Amino acid sequence: MFKNSEVKKTYWAIVKECPRELEGELVHYLVRNEKQNKSYAYDKEVPDSKKAILHYRLIARSQNYNLLEVDLKTGRHHQIRCQLAKMGCPIKGDLKYGFARSNPDGSICLHARRISFIHPVSKEQIDLEAPVPPGNLWSGFSFL
Repeated sequence: MFKNSEVKKTYWAIVKECPRELEGELVHYLVRNEKQNKSYAYDKEVPDSKKAILHYRLIARSQNYNLLEVDLKTGRHHQIRCQLAKMGCPIKGDLKYGFARSNPDGSICLHARRISFIHPVSKEQIDLEAPVPPGNLWSGFSFL
C-alpha cells in the first residue's frame, strides 16, 4: 500500500519563518548522503536524485511560530525536513537542516498527524489521527 501511494500521510510542522506562499506544492530532486544521514534538495534533476513532491499550507500562527500542514505525495528520506529547509523554513529544533537551536529534549517539531487508507479486505476508509505532543509549544496555536 505504501509503495503504491495508496496511503495518505499528513504531518504538522512548526517553523519560525512563514513561507512566502501560504499554500503550495514543492517539487525538488533529493540526493541522499548516507554518511551524513542527510538529504539535499535541488530544483532540477541531478545524478542519483529522486523526485520529491509535497503540498503544504499554513494552518495556524502563534506569537513566534507558524504551523504548517504537509501532505506527502512521495516518501523520500528526510523529505519534509529537507524541502521545508530548502524554501527557507527549517523545522523548529532541526539543527541538521538549518534551525538555529535544538529543542531542550533534542526533538524536532514534526508530528505525524494523520494517516488514511482503504482497508485492503473490507474496502472501508480508515482514518487515524494522532493527538498533538504535550507541551506549551503545540498548544500555543489557537485552534488546538
